[in-house]
Amino acid sequence: MNYLREHQIPFSNYNHPEGKTIEEAKRWWKDDGSVHCKNLFFRNHKGNKHYLVCFDCEHDLAIHDLEQRLKASLTAQGLPSCGKLSFASPERMMRYLGLEPGSVSPFGLINDTEHHVHLFLDENLKNAPTLSFHPNDCRGTVVISHDAFEHYLHEVGNTYEYIQLY
Repeated sequence: MNYLREHQIPFSNYNHPEGKTIEEAKRWWKDDGSVHCKNLFFRNHKGNKHYLVCFDCEHDLAIHDLEQRLKASLTAQGLPSCGKLSFASPERMMRYLGLEPGSVSPFGLINDTEHHVHLFLDENLKNAPTLSFHPNDCRGTVVISHDAFEHYLHEVGNTYEYIQLY
């Protein structure tokens, strides 16, 4: 939240008991009209590329389908394919995002000073007036307008793209 304030990015937030999973967090979320996002952190088969994937928590993703969509997007841009995906370990999560399991959020990109992690966002999030994420701690929620979130992504500097995930 300090990063958002320092960069004059408007947001609101509230604290609540720990919610490491979507099911746990749903008990504490306010009916604020935002799209609550699920965030998954992956690595490629070689372990040299890492991807953060964000989408509406009301949807599920099959890993195989996700792999195919990410491969298509990357190769269409002339980038290397992600290959086989697997969930990144807690150690990798801490190394690249400075986060522990249950607190994954695109706000963790502030800790990725080398811009190693590529962010994939479901294209449906473009239509959401407001989004909500953990503030790098599963005991809170940040609500941010789509425009303010785009400002954050520009400021943080990691590569990102919107793709159709479902």
